[in-house]
Amino acid sequence: MKLLISKARKTSVDGREFTVSKQRKYLVTDLTKDFHTSDGQISKKDLNKTGTIKTNKGKGFSIFDASFIDIYKKIKRLAQMPMLKDIGMIIAFTGIDKNSKIVDAGAGSGGLACFLAHIAKEVTTYDINKEHLEVVEENKKFLNLKNLKIKNKDIYKEIDEKFIDVITLDLPSPQNAIRSAEKALKTGGFLVNYSPCITSAADFVNTISKNNNFIHLKTVELINRDWKIQGIAVRPASQKTIHSGFISFCRKII
Repeated sequence: MKLLISKARKTSVDGREFTVSKQRKYLVTDLTKDFHTSDGQISKKDLNKTGTIKTNKGKGFSIFDASFIDIYKKIKRLAQMPMLKDIGMIIAFTGIDKNSKIVDAGAGSGGLACFLAHIAKEVTTYDINKEHLEVVEENKKFLNLKNLKIKNKDIYKEIDEKFIDVITLDLPSPQNAIRSAEKALKTGGFLVNYSPCITSAADFVNTISKNNNFIHLKTVELINRDWKIQGIAVRPASQKTIHSGFISFCRKII
């Protein structure tokens, strides 16, 4: 796959800066045919190049091989899933790497499971909704992930895998998965819960705090704020989403 990017073009009038054309970005998934944009057509022979190309209307684009993150941003989405800032926190705090074996539930559209599978040795994601799993399968193929297993099973009842490094939960009642997770995690393994509501996070933490085999390390909410820097205008940018969810980190100690 290829990524096409054109820089925004700006001009200054009476000391004020105006945008003439916005930055544009396209992911090209089929390199066997011409690609059409609002700025014109790019021939298929140019799509195999790296560097700078132009449409038939003379619009210039930089073109290069798409990276995983470029492709990941185009996956099919159902309900809300953990944002990149939350996924980054999970990876950093648990130390997920190429040797990690992970179990994830519920899968949803597979956003978290797919991202973790790009890094880890093996990821297995659970969901009881077959329609969700069809989307996960579609995203798995789109991202060409060979190490992601998909299971239509209830994680509240049982986890097939054993000696797992990290288990991630995004469930309506995550406290009901603690017993299953306890049997599947290795000693020293992490249990991570993602909840959009603090009441759900509290139910999970209050339940696991009574389990002597686990310790609750912390619960965090990551606030993301972008900044607009344009000449002398430097201020927080208008935000679409600041809050996404609460992440609780626990560790099996026995």
